Amino acid sequence: MYALQLQQVEEAIKTVRGKKFNAVYMIACGGSKSTFGPAQYIFDSESDLPAYVLTSNEFNYRKPKQFTPQSLVLTCSHSGNTPETVQATQAAKDMGCVTICLSNKIDSELWQAANHGVYYGWGDYNPAYGKSAMLYRMVFGVLNELSPNERFVRAIKHIDALETLVPKNKDLFAQRAAAWGKEHKREPIIYTMASGEYYPEAYSFAVCLLMEMQWIHSSSIHSGEYFHGPFEITDYDVPFLMFMSRGKTRYLDQRALNFAQKYSDKVTVIDAQEFNLGDIEEDLQSYFAAIIMTPVARQYADSIADHRGHPLSVRRYMWRMEY
Repeated sequence: MYALQLQQVEEAIKTVRGKKFNAVYMIACGGSKSTFGPAQYIFDSESDLPAYVLTSNEFNYRKPKQFTPQSLVLTCSHSGNTPETVQATQAAKDMGCVTICLSNKIDSELWQAANHGVYYGWGDYNPAYGKSAMLYRMVFGVLNELSPNERFVRAIKHIDALETLVPKNKDLFAQRAAAWGKEHKREPIIYTMASGEYYPEAYSFAVCLLMEMQWIHSSSIHSGEYFHGPFEITDYDVPFLMFMSRGKTRYLDQRALNFAQKYSDKVTVIDAQEFNLGDIEEDLQSYFAAIIMTPVARQYADSIADHRGHPLSVRRYMWRMEY
């Protein structure tokens, strides 16, 4: 299956060869949308090509004026049948855009709507061929196709290392995750906080893992925005889960953390600076730490779900009611 996945990426990358794009649009919903966050950060940091992440139905109802057939479109849906994302993908392809989708389901509705599909594994699947890894293979491949750079080549080579780096870092935080779940199982609200390429994980943890899957009230706070309103809710009994950057925006996190720890007794930090990144060079480390953060943080969600007796798979409305 790995060979097929690499072939799918290569075929998708070939479609950008020799083309000029005015922008990259990454379109999805929920957790799939948050997956695109680090990719947008990479485009912003490594390319002059503007990159945007949009929620699918907003794209459907108000396409940006600068969106044209010269736009490159990446979409994602785990099930492959998210209606809003299928509609957005089909509309982009009908306009003449190059459209590439990521999905856990081959030949899904999304797959059929896109020009090219890339499969990713899930669960116990090799993390070097999971969702974020396949996205990185595509993003760095596209960047290298549009503007060749040895950094992009190195990044692609390092993706295989996720097979060992992800379990090593999960083990590093396993005991802390188990303790966090036990300590926070009765909390009515938990805030998440992060910045830079780590902020999408804070968003996903709050919206998907806490609100959707645990029915715990939550909100993700950007560390740079903390002092512009949200810090007023800080109190001794208000819990925060901080996803600490090891990249350029670490100062923002540290400043917010210093204040939060001063006035709250319930601040938990998952610090990417502690991650074991093996042989990945320093100039690429923060990019990889951002996607290692996801499986590390997932352990915290698994733990709180276990201690609350509320499996992450349980829903009240999603997939059960009309909406």
